[in-house]
Amino acid sequence: MVIDLIDGTYELFRHFHGLRRFTKGEDRPFGAVAGVLNGVLQLIENRATHVGVATDHVIESFRNRLWPGYKTGAGIERALLSQFHPLEEGLAAMGVVVWPMTDLEADDALASAARIAAEDDRVDKVLIWTPDKDLAQCVRGDRVVQADRKAKAIRDASAIREKFGVEPALIPDFLALVGDAADGYPGIAGIGAVGAARLLNSYGPIESFPARVLGDQADMALLFKRLATLHTEANLFSDVEALRWRGPTPAFAAWTERIGAPKLLQRSLELQAKLAQASAPRSGRAA
Repeated sequence: MVIDLIDGTYELFRHFHGLRRFTKGEDRPFGAVAGVLNGVLQLIENRATHVGVATDHVIESFRNRLWPGYKTGAGIERALLSQFHPLEEGLAAMGVVVWPMTDLEADDALASAARIAAEDDRVDKVLIWTPDKDLAQCVRGDRVVQADRKAKAIRDASAIREKFGVEPALIPDFLALVGDAADGYPGIAGIGAVGAARLLNSYGPIESFPARVLGDQADMALLFKRLATLHTEANLFSDVEALRWRGPTPAFAAWTERIGAPKLLQRSLELQAKLAQASAPRSGRAA
């Protein structure tokens, strides 16, 4: 069994800005939402059976209380922001498990879902669909991997080591030292990627650094590590079978009509019928 976990917020951003190359700046009210749903259906058509999508129901999280410069919803275009909640509604109506996060972030949901799935012996592999470097900390061998659609790469633990120079478990420490501009914290002045990897490979996690290494910046580094460390204890589901896609709900017809995307309904129903036919027991007389 393979579990596919999707960063819905990233996919919404990707489709929104991708559409702008073709719409000449005239944003379709639900264009990015339809794009994400079509992408999920494509994944199921190709081979996926168990799918979960994490979204940021609100942009701010507990991390904003820890660091005032942490990312917020400021600057996100209204045309994009207005599609956040319709995406969650559309996924649920299409029968896809969706986790809208509030105090935690979508990344925390992905980390939690990966942890829960990996603890199940029935699961052979977990794919986390996002290029976000935060999620590299969740990679475990070749069983929990990061799928980067943009780079067309699947990264296992060895690929993470090659990319960042450290083991997946040390990614929060690495980000704490080098910073993460996308999340709004600067890292430790004077430490770049090469230097951070060298320090972490020499001493282990930041807590093990000799006092002389970071000096009076040690507390700041630990704070940034706290920002970079994903929560894995969110209670999202107890059985991976809850993630199995079984087809759209009855509400999906009205929802697709409302957003003007009838092909989504047709495509999902055809896929549901195909899956039902494939799983139906074959009958026949013995020769």
